[in-house]
Amino acid sequence: MEGYMGIDIGGTKCAVVRGDEKGKIVEKVSFATREKETTLRQITETVRQLWSGQIKAIGVSCGGPLDSQKGVILGPPNLPGWDEVPICGLLEERFKVPAYLENDADACAVAEWRFGAGQGCRSMVFLTFGTGLGAGLILDGRLYRGAAGMAGEVGHIRLFKEGHVGYGKAGSYEGYCSGGGIAQYGLGSAAHLARLAAEGDEAAAAIWQQTGRHLGRLLALLIDLLDPERIVIGSIFVRAGRFMEEAMYQALEEEALEASRRACTILPAGLGESLGDIAALCVAMRIGTE
Repeated sequence: MEGYMGIDIGGTKCAVVRGDEKGKIVEKVSFATREKETTLRQITETVRQLWSGQIKAIGVSCGGPLDSQKGVILGPPNLPGWDEVPICGLLEERFKVPAYLENDADACAVAEWRFGAGQGCRSMVFLTFGTGLGAGLILDGRLYRGAAGMAGEVGHIRLFKEGHVGYGKAGSYEGYCSGGGIAQYGLGSAAHLARLAAEGDEAAAAIWQQTGRHLGRLLALLIDLLDPERIVIGSIFVRAGRFMEEAMYQALEEEALEASRRACTILPAGLGESLGDIAALCVAMRIGTE
């Protein structure tokens, strides 16, 4: 049976999956991310363990910065010591099949576009809205990376002159519309604030409403600039969007061009906990990149 291998490399955990061209996960193994050499060894051992049938290619999804054309990880902030790692070359040498690398936001955008909430459209923005804030762009039916492979780094856009720090910049959107940014209010993690809001805590509800307003302003920028059919938002929005939506849509209505706003549907990510796994398979299948 023909199939694909996917590798999702994160700051705290990694997953190796085997799946098919329909995005179905056949087998999966997860493990904690440790120092570089140990983790790379465990990745290759797990790929070998799951190898079955005729594997056509291997896909790697990883946080940036990276060089997807050369297949090199360039030192992501959540992976200390992973500088200039030729991950694709290492995998190709070991397993004798093509290996491909994509930024995790781009890979997730492709996965949601092909198998999730973005199915059926040609222009879509995916927002990670997790620990950090990034975007993957599907424009006219193709993944758009940009000249330096950095397209979609919306977390770096400045919202305020000073304020919460995200993406190394005070006042950035990542400083407010991300798990790391929400924690800077000092009332706990986003998950904790969601529990408080569900119990009727007014301070937590106010933070979610403020986050929703900031998110709405960012969505307006994306809608005015790119005129997408859909914006799909992951992670925190999937779990806590109900606390933000009213303020988000109000800000969006105030800020975005009406025609573009009406043409765009905003949805939570549809692939749930399988998103990262399916994203890595999509990298192997080269969906949206050829």
